[in-house]
Amino acid sequence: MNHLPFVQALAQTLLARRWMLATAESCTGGLIAAACTDLAGSSEWFERGVVSYSNAAKTDLLGVPPALIAAHGAVSQPVARAMAAGACARAPAQVSVAVTGIAGPGGGSADKPVGTVWFAWCVNGQISAECQHFDGDRSQVRQQTVAHALQGLLARLEGKV
Repeated sequence: MNHLPFVQALAQTLLARRWMLATAESCTGGLIAAACTDLAGSSEWFERGVVSYSNAAKTDLLGVPPALIAAHGAVSQPVARAMAAGACARAPAQVSVAVTGIAGPGGGSADKPVGTVWFAWCVNGQISAECQHFDGDRSQVRQQTVAHALQGLLARLEGKV
């Protein structure tokens, strides 16, 4: 999947505002950061990416309270929101995107089937979140997650959401 058009638009928007981006990724394992840094010159607007795959990493690296994870599960709106907030709080960045989900093929449940992904975006202190359900194999779920994360961030920066 070619994420370059979204990344280029994202780069232009962030550069115009002189804002930096941080990512907080679980199920994508750094694919959002990789898509961003595939663009030459990304160091001008991409600050850092955190891969917080385990619950302990979410707590240690992003400040997600263990009680929040225990109460809602790692794949939940409160955890995604805490990840996005933690990414901005712990980096010199005005913008973040966080993803936590179940890429499969295992790990799903009746409440949270494979393909369930929670997204959260923090834009200049304002956090929004949403859940998506993607079809396909592990790779397809992860690629759809990257695309949705980038599109969602661009839409929020452009005031379309």
